Amino acid sequence: MFNRSLAALAAAATLVAGAVSAQTQIPFALDWKFEGPSAAYFAAIDNGHFAEAGLEVEVTAGQGSLDAIPKVATGAFPLGFADINSLVKFLDQNPGAPVIAVMMVYDKPPFAVVGRKSLGIETPADLEGKVLGAPPPDGAWAQFPAFATAAGIDMDAITVEPVGFPTREPMLAEGEVDAVTGFSFSSFLNLVRLGVPEDDISTILMADHGLQLYGNAIIVNTEFAAENPDVVRGFLAAVAAGWQDAIADPEAAVQMIASRNPALDVELETRRLQLAIDANVLTDHVQAHGMGGIDEARMAEAIEQIGQTYEFENAPTPELYFDGSFLPEGLFPLDAAM
Repeated sequence: MFNRSLAALAAAATLVAGAVSAQTQIPFALDWKFEGPSAAYFAAIDNGHFAEAGLEVEVTAGQGSLDAIPKVATGAFPLGFADINSLVKFLDQNPGAPVIAVMMVYDKPPFAVVGRKSLGIETPADLEGKVLGAPPPDGAWAQFPAFATAAGIDMDAITVEPVGFPTREPMLAEGEVDAVTGFSFSSFLNLVRLGVPEDDISTILMADHGLQLYGNAIIVNTEFAAENPDVVRGFLAAVAAGWQDAIADPEAAVQMIASRNPALDVELETRRLQLAIDANVLTDHVQAHGMGGIDEARMAEAIEQIGQTYEFENAPTPELYFDGSFLPEGLFPLDAAM
């Protein structure tokens, strides 16, 4: 249904289209594989939102939520999708690097510890004395030390085993590790697909245990943004419209991924997308205030939490990591599905 929010998003994209050269080609670095939560970007392509903004966007899969940051910082990609907390650390270690977040997508981060009740994992404290599988490039693992501090977990009492992304859930399914770090909507459904009973899976969302962090955001190369501000505005408006499409009809949005990958499990990925919408994108705060921005007080708290387990080399301030100037006044309104 074409509702008032979608109309507003379309108007925002159209407003900047006149200032954008026809069909500007934009490569976009995704954080991960083409799964349910990436449907919004394909909806923005197939439903013409990028085209209305004068953009031809090519989405490239990634290898983890840290993956896009160096790609965008080096200028290999003008825009990407990445964990803002990892961006904070990257910019502290590489001061002045030309990359910044410009639109928050995961208002509540999906960082989680996913375990099995049959292996004794139900609460954060249960991790002590157990084996935790963690892929080194994983965004959830990157935030685990801050989570451990907030939740009062003794990290020295946990055996951490580095694992690869492809082997993470299979190792948990086989009982080779007791829990893994990952995105809640991904690891949970990957285990279901491997035959682990749903009532045996425990999902410990870090944000429910004291972590104030934001999640993944659209990031941009700042040199590209300075030269092409209307391109960036049009891109963000089209992304928001794609998310509204995905919220209104998740299965139709996932079918757009399936048109590019016939082997995709549409039912599973539709469920994965819905989990991401409900827990991470369409939060109470976003429904009340709009999509895309950050609360500076919360961001300052998040930076303070990062600093509990990470020693900053430079003084951290929110404006170093997030620039909201490309967002419209009032942000992007999103409606829950009718």
